[in-house]
Amino acid sequence: MPDPTQRQKPLENQESVWDYPRPPRAEPTSKRVRVEFNGVLIADSSRAIRVLETSHPPVYYIPLDDIKREYLSLTRHRTFCEFKGAASYWTLKVGERIAQNVAWSYDDPAPGYEVLKNHLAFYPQRVDACFVNDEKVIPQEGDFYGGWITSEIVGPFKGAPGTWGW
Repeated sequence: MPDPTQRQKPLENQESVWDYPRPPRAEPTSKRVRVEFNGVLIADSSRAIRVLETSHPPVYYIPLDDIKREYLSLTRHRTFCEFKGAASYWTLKVGERIAQNVAWSYDDPAPGYEVLKNHLAFYPQRVDACFVNDEKVIPQEGDFYGGWITSEIVGPFKGAPGTWGW
């Protein structure tokens, strides 16, 4: 098992989250990203924005036009990111199943992150499944971050117990 405090060396087809920048970088991706909940395909896009930040797996922001918004409702929960600005949160309800604060968005993103406007990011640990291309995502540990871990990403990743000080 890898040492959780040591940077893993990426293979040729991988990225290390320790090579990602801080402040984070937002970049478009043509990879197909999908979100499933209670038997419904909630989001399906090849036009997502991926946000890359040191020690974090990528977070995928999906355009609102590629999301079945009839299942989402805005909540009162808000947070603030020192880089991206004020975040609003969304609850997902499909049938009788509900996932509170399952996604977040930036209605008025901070300068440099305007590309995130009209996009939602989903916590993979709060839905049934997220996919990048056809690979099922492993959720980033912890209940604060929403990173999507795939075989193309190596860590260690912030979020697990004992990593808050990283």
